[in-house]
Amino acid sequence: MLTPRHQALLATLAGMTVGVAVFGTVLAINSATGQDSAQTVVTSPTPTPTPIASDGLQPDALQFAAETFGTEREPVTAEVPAGWKTSQSGTRPRYVDPTGVWQIRFDARGSKQTPDALLEARQGSIDEPDYKVISTDNTTLVYTYTDRERGPRMGLSRWIAAGDSDRSAVEITVGGRPQDEAGLRAVLERATETLRLPDESDDRPS
Repeated sequence: MLTPRHQALLATLAGMTVGVAVFGTVLAINSATGQDSAQTVVTSPTPTPTPIASDGLQPDALQFAAETFGTEREPVTAEVPAGWKTSQSGTRPRYVDPTGVWQIRFDARGSKQTPDALLEARQGSIDEPDYKVISTDNTTLVYTYTDRERGPRMGLSRWIAAGDSDRSAVEITVGGRPQDEAGLRAVLERATETLRLPDESDDRPS
């Protein structure tokens, strides 16, 4: 039989045990809710935004790289936007950007006709919805039309003579949308300035 003194001691020990349990529970709750403790915040890096094609092709965003096409005996070189790829080689390569919105095409087969004659023939042969000629300056046909799947489109086709002759050596065509006009003109001019034909020396000004 417990004496009153022993009963009081047991009651005290029981109270301390309950108190420790309650204190541990409070600590667990505070830890879960972040009270009286430092929280660690993990922030994921923001990915670099992908350029939006609807913004238009901007000239100052373009970088260029030299590409060689044509034939082994008569290679042709010109600069095209870096990253634009072609699935075909030879005399009629077509380089397309990764989004498929913009492209540049070369035709290095040559022709006995003059650039002006070829421009006139092309101008009258395009059969596309909403076809409209914008200009025909500098042996360059600039036009717009509506593609049945891709919507409004713009094309710029330029014919370049072979040296001092009147015959056409190369046709360069760039394509995109009307809002890409500034960028398309920059691509066309760069290709024209850097074009190297087989019978030309390397000191042609660029």
